[in-house]
Amino acid sequence: MNLWQGLVLGLVQGLTEFLPVSSSGHLVLVEALTGVRFQDVSVEVSLHVATLGSVLVLYGRRLWQIARGVLRRDPGSVRYAGLLILATIPAGLIGVLFHRQIEERFHSLTWLGVQFLITGGILWMTRGPRGARDLPTPAAATGIGFAQAVAILPAISRSGATVAAALWSGLTPVAAAEFSFLMAIPVIAGAALVEVREAVLNLSAIGLLPWAVSFIVAFVAGLWSIRFLVAVLRRGRFHVFAPYCWAVGVFTIGYAMWRP
Repeated sequence: MNLWQGLVLGLVQGLTEFLPVSSSGHLVLVEALTGVRFQDVSVEVSLHVATLGSVLVLYGRRLWQIARGVLRRDPGSVRYAGLLILATIPAGLIGVLFHRQIEERFHSLTWLGVQFLITGGILWMTRGPRGARDLPTPAAATGIGFAQAVAILPAISRSGATVAAALWSGLTPVAAAEFSFLMAIPVIAGAALVEVREAVLNLSAIGLLPWAVSFIVAFVAGLWSIRFLVAVLRRGRFHVFAPYCWAVGVFTIGYAMWRP
C-alpha cells in the first residue's frame, strides 16, 4: 500500500462509515473502478479500530454514564442498556450465520447499484414531522435492530437504515443519532474481532507511513462525519443524502452493464 492509497482508503472509510452512504459499498466500488484490491485484512481491522475510536471519543462519555448507571441499578440506564442489547441481537445473529453467503451473493456491481438506490429511497422517506421521543420502545428498538441487520448488505448504509428506523419510530433527531452510534460500537468492534483472526499486522509489507496515514485520516474523518451528520439531522435534512446515493447507484449499474 502506498501513501496515496492509504490516504484514500482512510478517507473513504472514515467518511462513509458514519454518513448514510455505505462504507462497504463505496470500498467495493472503489476497488472495481481502480483495480486496487486491499487484500490485507490487517488494514481493514486497523481502520475499523480507527472509526471505533471516533465513536468512543464523541459518545464514550455517554456510554460510560450508561455503564455506571447499570452498575448502580439506575432504572433509566438499565432500560437504555437493555434496549441497546435488544437492538444489537438481530444484526449479530444474521452477521454470524449468513455473513459469508451474503458477501458471495450480493457483491456484484449490479446488485451493489440496486442497494445504493434502496439506501437513497430509505433516506428520502425520512422527510416529514420530527418525533418527540428520547427513548425507543422495545418494539421500536427491535425494529431498529432489524434495520441494522438489513444493512449487512454491502451498499445498504448501516447509519442510514438505523437512523431512519429510529426517526420513523418517533425519536428526536439527536436521540436517533445517539442510539444509532451507540449501537455501532459493538458492531464495529465485532467486525474487527471477526477479521482479526486472519490479520497479522506486517508493517514491513504494508508500509508504516501509509498505514499510519490511513489510520489517522480514518479517525479524523470519522469524527468530522459524525458531527456533520448530527448537524444535518438537527436541521431535519437527513434526506439530502438520497440524491447522492441514487446517482452512485445509477452510475454503478451503468458501469456494470458497459464495462468490458
